[in-house]
Amino acid sequence: MLRTVSLILFLMLPSLSFAQSCSFSVSSLNFGAVDTLSGAQINSTASISVNCTGTPLQRILLCPNLAAGSGGATSAAARQMKSGSNALNFQLYSDVARSIVWGSYNWSYAARSPAYALTLSALGSASGTITLYGAVPGGQSTVVPGTYLSTFSGATNTPFRYRYNSGSNCNSSTGTATTATFTVNASVAANCLVAVQNIDFGAKGVLSANSDATGGVSVTCTPGTTYTVALNGGTTNSAPTARKMSKGAETVTYGLYKDAARSQPWGDATTPGSTVPGAGNGLIQALTVYGRVPPQTTPTPGTYTDTVVVTVTY
Repeated sequence: MLRTVSLILFLMLPSLSFAQSCSFSVSSLNFGAVDTLSGAQINSTASISVNCTGTPLQRILLCPNLAAGSGGATSAAARQMKSGSNALNFQLYSDVARSIVWGSYNWSYAARSPAYALTLSALGSASGTITLYGAVPGGQSTVVPGTYLSTFSGATNTPFRYRYNSGSNCNSSTGTATTATFTVNASVAANCLVAVQNIDFGAKGVLSANSDATGGVSVTCTPGTTYTVALNGGTTNSAPTARKMSKGAETVTYGLYKDAARSQPWGDATTPGSTVPGAGNGLIQALTVYGRVPPQTTPTPGTYTDTVVVTVTY
């Protein structure tokens, strides 16, 4: 009789079923310092850790849904981090190529949560790690410097669902729900880029009259960033209107100016009031440099050159 009872109990054990229970935690996704003027995409990752218990050897389907976040979204391609009323676009993906947007069954865009699965061990437990891929796209030069943040939490933004299932359908609210909290953040610092166009006075004969030519300095600064543009005294460290182009020991005097009338010298901090101020808007701001070779004693024929250093201070 004891053997019979023992056999009946053994046959009944596999029919026992335990409710599944899963917990999730998500690390912060930090993009660090973002240079919005570079035009390059910035990538980062976060990790989703999951721990589940339940019926031994059963498969649990995991659907970690992610909606817009506290910064909102303006399109299927653009979630946003916010700094006050200012926004920085970013996106979350389920693949390392950052081509499949990570979404949710409860937001207005087509993207849905990727499906993951854990098979419980003979002891009824399992754990795993899922990588969340993030990207801040380039082409956001008009974003104002600041610290940007989006928070994901609660049933609206992180409805993580799970259930015993052999499939891969994460398009609905089916299953047990839990939530997790994490942040996405980045900082945009004030920055400036500079490019130049050389000045060529061309071929001249006797230097008996003014010879004029123009060049340029292009400045691109983050919005609201104030700057000044200085031109040094060239290789001879001369005054703004008495710079020297050289050929060996011989020189040609020339000046650089802020205005077409050549009345406002363009120099550096050693000549007070001679620099050019500005304020960035995230776009290229073109500044014309007006050059003049005044009448002077003509040196021997040849090519005369000088190198002027452009400095943007912001």
